[in-house]
Amino acid sequence: MAQTEKQKLFAKHQEGARKDVERAFGVLQARWSILRRPARLYDRGDLHHIMLACIILHNMIVEDEKEEAGNMIDLNEEAGSSICFPSVFTHGDMPVFAEVLETDRRIRDRPTHKALKNDLIEHIWKKFGRQ
Repeated sequence: MAQTEKQKLFAKHQEGARKDVERAFGVLQARWSILRRPARLYDRGDLHHIMLACIILHNMIVEDEKEEAGNMIDLNEEAGSSICFPSVFTHGDMPVFAEVLETDRRIRDRPTHKALKNDLIEHIWKKFGRQ
């Protein structure tokens, strides 16, 4: 199937964005087990708060690690230990399975997917197409 210049540009931008997102999400998943669980049963607002909290905590840890790297290490000090407990997250009542199936159907709706993709192709073309 021959690709138009618009589609080629979209594919290029999509590939770059996908790599960045996968890399960043992989870093977060390695740190917090809640992000390794299926997300479809969560409310969108809860997912937003979970992701925001994980990103903020990640950034705080990175800043702390930078500060600690600047400190001198005393090899005569006794090593400390820490315990990592698994995350526990509850969200009131579980959605009815029919609601889960309906959400899944909307996510996988081909005409909606195609329309959104075409809109995104046009947006990227307008923003970057003539450079």
